[in-house]
Amino acid sequence: MSETTSATAGNPAPSAAKTVTLTDNSTGKTYTFPVLEGTVGPRVIDIRKLYAETGYFTYDPGFTSTGSCQSQITFIDGDEGVLLHRGYAIEDLAERCDFPEVAYLLLYGELPTREQLTKFETTITRHTMVHEQLSSLFRGFRRDAHPMAVMCGVLGAMSAFYHDSTDIDDPTQRMIASHRLVAKIPTIAAMAYKYSVGQPFVYPRNDLDYAANFLSMCFAVPCERYQPNPIVAKAMDRILILHADHEQNASTSTVRLAGSSGANPFACIAAGIASLWGPAHGGANEAVLKMLTEIGKPERIPEFVRRAKDRNDPFRLMGFGHRVYKNFDPRAQVMRKTCHEVLGELGIEDEPLLNIAMELERIALSDDYFIEKKLYPNVDFYSGIILKAIGFPTTMFTVLFAVARTVGWIAQWKEMIEDPSQKIGRPRQLYTGEPRRVFVSLEKRG
Repeated sequence: MSETTSATAGNPAPSAAKTVTLTDNSTGKTYTFPVLEGTVGPRVIDIRKLYAETGYFTYDPGFTSTGSCQSQITFIDGDEGVLLHRGYAIEDLAERCDFPEVAYLLLYGELPTREQLTKFETTITRHTMVHEQLSSLFRGFRRDAHPMAVMCGVLGAMSAFYHDSTDIDDPTQRMIASHRLVAKIPTIAAMAYKYSVGQPFVYPRNDLDYAANFLSMCFAVPCERYQPNPIVAKAMDRILILHADHEQNASTSTVRLAGSSGANPFACIAAGIASLWGPAHGGANEAVLKMLTEIGKPERIPEFVRRAKDRNDPFRLMGFGHRVYKNFDPRAQVMRKTCHEVLGELGIEDEPLLNIAMELERIALSDDYFIEKKLYPNVDFYSGIILKAIGFPTTMFTVLFAVARTVGWIAQWKEMIEDPSQKIGRPRQLYTGEPRRVFVSLEKRG
């Protein structure tokens, strides 16, 4: 099929004058499809009627050239290094907001007033405790269970405890479920961590903000008062902001796909966590620490840098460059500053892995090879270093990602539920198996 595009101007509506004409060379027939335009970003060919009109459908593994939905939440321009939430640059949000403000923005579409923020924070704070019976659910897991396995199980079970917020057709119940998930996910994550290290669960504290409360639940013990370091708490807050949403990635698309069937929000978030657990998605910062461990000592860095430059060597430096951002990762600039603040505050100078990381950073920012190929340290590189410096084991890194991303998943799920054009997800396939065959009875099979 050949393609021609009309030059007439139009608007985002399907009936817009701007169209794309496809010609079937085998029949000579032509088909016209609308071209839609968002407020920013590339134009989109509306192919919803493609199969009905032509008998063809598209083949797009990974859906990298397919728009599955309309969204007003997040915009990414990977070529220019741009990440916007509801139109606000991520750099501004990370520098000038705290996580509850960004959560409010993602959920409601606007930055809150002082009164709105106070009410929202109070609501979240009052929902941080989980049902007491949930604690017995944790004890059903092996002590050495991966925290993400625990997270998948517990999030999926939440619908069994909160029956009054699973009716997705009720706007009030949708919002209650949204607040509960934002509030309780740090508590559940902290419980998963405490269970993995054999320490008692720590209840949330209403006198602490969102990030500081999470650190308290992770690192406090009943025998003494815990007071989070404000520099570390601010770093945790920024990590949450910088990972809050990232457009239609694998886990977000999973949440939307699960939600398209009418599944309750707790099940949808559990599905998102399962997708995030994959090493190609949420495990990048954990992979950074594994790479640093493999390097072992600063003297070996030149050897691994040479290997990274060798196209015939399968070794890759983790945490450099980004699949989406072809220029630079805007989140990494904020995270770099935060990383150095945390390391300075904690006085970490002799930690071998962190020393290796800082030397790798210096090389990547000065070596012509990395500069030409735009292999700058990304957000995963710095977040992994920060989390290790704070004291989290690598098995918790993806869990912390899930804590941050939950608000984005909920905002995307809520938007999908309220979008009248959404249907249950049903991708097509290019079948390459056997055509229809004649059945042969067992006795006659050679």
